[in-house]
Order: sequence, then C-alpha cells, then structure tokens
Amino acid sequence: MSSVTIRNIDPAVKDRLRRRAARRGRSMAAELRAIVSAAVQEDAAPASNLAEAIRRRFAPLGGVDLEPHPPVTPGAPPTFES
Repeated sequence: MSSVTIRNIDPAVKDRLRRRAARRGRSMAAELRAIVSAAVQEDAAPASNLAEAIRRRFAPLGGVDLEPHPPVTPGAPPTFES
C-alpha cells in the first residue's frame, strides 16, 4: 500500500470528516480511503445508458426492475420544399 499526505485541510472540513468517520465506526484514515475509492470508481465505470445508471444507483436499496427500451430507428428527414 502507498501513502498520501494531504496538507492545508480546512479545520471545519477535518472536523466534519472526523464526525462522519465516527458515525460510520471508522477511523479518519479509513473514511478517507472509502471516500477516495468511491470517487475514482465513479469515474472508472461510466453508465452505458440511463437505465443502467438507474439500476446501479438503486442496486444497494434492493434494485429496480426496468424494461429495456426497444431500439428506435430514425424516420426519413423532413423536407421543406413546397
């Protein structure tokens, strides 16, 4: 494992982090690791479509059952000639 040092943290932010970690029963270091891991996982796996993003968002809450939308083929473009 590697280490990272973060300097010049606003004291109010540090206090909120300390309280957040305590609510979750973690140390401040463990809470920071969880926050950073979650932040980079969001960037690593972008949603392929809106329905998939909704499924992933609600999965921890028991999920949601969405029917996939059928593919839509575009029609002919409109003509503006009289």
